Amino acid sequence: MGFFKAYDMRGTFGADFDLDTVYRVGRELPGVIGAKRFLIGRDCRQTSPAIAAALTRGLTDAGAEVTDLGLATTPMVYFFTAEDDFDASVMITASHNPPTDNGLKVSKRGALPVGYDSGLAEVERRMGTVPEVFAGTVPKKAGTVPEDFVGTVPEKMGTDPQRLRRYVDWLRAHGLKFDNLRVAVDCSDGMASILAHELFPGAVFINDTPDGAFPHHAPNPLLAASREQLAAVVREQGLDCGVIFDGDADRCMFVDEKGAFIQPDYLIPVLASTYSEPNASVIHDVRTSRAAIEAIRAQGATPVIGKVGHAYAKVLLREVKAVCGGELAGHYYFRDFHGCDSGELAALRILGAFASAKARGLTVSAFMAPLLGKYANSGEVNFKVEDKPAAIARVLAAARELAPETGRTTIDGYRLEYDAGWVCVRQSNTEPYLRLIVECDTRARLDDWLARLTEAIEGKE
Repeated sequence: MGFFKAYDMRGTFGADFDLDTVYRVGRELPGVIGAKRFLIGRDCRQTSPAIAAALTRGLTDAGAEVTDLGLATTPMVYFFTAEDDFDASVMITASHNPPTDNGLKVSKRGALPVGYDSGLAEVERRMGTVPEVFAGTVPKKAGTVPEDFVGTVPEKMGTDPQRLRRYVDWLRAHGLKFDNLRVAVDCSDGMASILAHELFPGAVFINDTPDGAFPHHAPNPLLAASREQLAAVVREQGLDCGVIFDGDADRCMFVDEKGAFIQPDYLIPVLASTYSEPNASVIHDVRTSRAAIEAIRAQGATPVIGKVGHAYAKVLLREVKAVCGGELAGHYYFRDFHGCDSGELAALRILGAFASAKARGLTVSAFMAPLLGKYANSGEVNFKVEDKPAAIARVLAAARELAPETGRTTIDGYRLEYDAGWVCVRQSNTEPYLRLIVECDTRARLDDWLARLTEAIEGKE
């Protein structure tokens, strides 16, 4: 897949994009989205300073004004885009991708996302008219900073201290108390490191120094290997739970006191329960467990289904005036946070719910058991498939043989409902995968359905 994705721009530096690409994006962004005052933040990847310099030059050559936030979490950039009334912002990050990757997340006034359908496609179309500026600076080895990009890298490598203080104070004011919990926090060598110690006092910290090489594990908490260290610390020290952030801290995930992973969609109703607004709407994506959806309804709230991805979730949350919401991938959204996702705020509020449960004598695993044990869930299973439409057609044909269908959602792939469970199949918007989730009332039925649908995807007779 190319540099331009459904939600942002992302790829391997020196292979999928280079400094000229970034400069050209900067030259075209102001005109496409009608913005003059830009805020720029960046993660700790090796290529981020050079990319920030090329982007800044492109923006200023187009007549825009640029404010440098410095090293930041992605939610910090969203927050100050809205709080300080910038016309637009760009966060330089590849989020959970490998160290060789980097990218650009664009927002406009009010921290509204700019995705491929809402501006990036036009930026891509116009870029061919922008002349090369950084010819010769493209690195020979993908994922490295050009050696001859001298004098253009910003000297300031830290974070705007005043804005960091404001951000931490806001988060602490909107979080919940969890003084009775013993918690481990894994910053994944990423951007959560710049504020975790203030947000989680007394926690056991690991991988809490920003390092764009991500030496301890991949900055992707969805990978089981990335959670092994955290789980071991929780078990060995007898802690109540652990929280892990991805590289840019817009996502957080949890393990319980046994080190067992808590699938993020099960925490959507937990998060919703920390708000007392009657008849509130809560958003979720098409991959969300039926147990989580039923729990939202049981709280007196209204679940609202939407497409996968922050560029869609932020718009949906505002449209339905939802109080909060979340996704299977660990993004959690908040009306109070300008409709955006914040891994930091989600962690503070979910830990507050766990703390309340502990005060009632419940461990985290016992607290989550009614949700986690209600249905058998496959989690998201990924398939590399050349002809995705043909594979989806085979899945739909096989699904007709599972049971009588009771409902269907087609806003993002297909979610097929049955009395005994549901199936979701969709194409990834960011990676070359076909994604499948199956949930059933029993493990035996899940194993049967999953096997039959896997055979269909792989084209087996």
